[in-house]
Amino acid sequence: MSEALNELGTHIEMKRPDCVLSWEIAFGELAVTVPLSSLHGFVEFLQADRTCRFSSLVDITAVDYPSRDCRFDMVYHFLSMYQNHRIRVKVAIRESDMVPSIHDLHPSANWFEREVFDMFGILFSGHPDLRRLLTDYGFRGHPLRKDFPTTGYTEVRYDDAQKRVVYEPVNLVQEYRQFDFMSPWEGAQYILPGDEKEVTT
Repeated sequence: MSEALNELGTHIEMKRPDCVLSWEIAFGELAVTVPLSSLHGFVEFLQADRTCRFSSLVDITAVDYPSRDCRFDMVYHFLSMYQNHRIRVKVAIRESDMVPSIHDLHPSANWFEREVFDMFGILFSGHPDLRRLLTDYGFRGHPLRKDFPTTGYTEVRYDDAQKRVVYEPVNLVQEYRQFDFMSPWEGAQYILPGDEKEVTT
């Protein structure tokens, strides 16, 4: 399998040297890194080329690296049912970059791109209906960014008096949220049965 993927990687690099920044075989798949400006044309090539024929879009996601200038990696997974190969296409983007939509090449990208927009806040140019998919319309922030607080910003509840759903700032009311990382035995002010016995060797 790795020999076939090596041949495929060499073929893609030879055919599209303008697009391929680097490629490697990782986790049983060919992984190709391309620049943002070449993304749409490269995906079109993967679909049309007789050796590749990556006709199925499996998934689109992103990875957040807050300390990098190019904060996000866009990651696309494609499957060639004709050649029985998988490929992972990666694109590094800045937070302010707009990614070209590939829904015209793969209609299923419509919802994948909406999910990435919802979870990471990445914008897609040319998308026909870019709006939140998994969170509520009034949701604040993007939950899969590394700087998103685990508690979120607001909590939602149904108010019986107002007969509607209300949004309120997060209010953590747990009594014991101050953790001193001591075991329960270290902080105890009493002696448990058996503790009074002196340990002898």
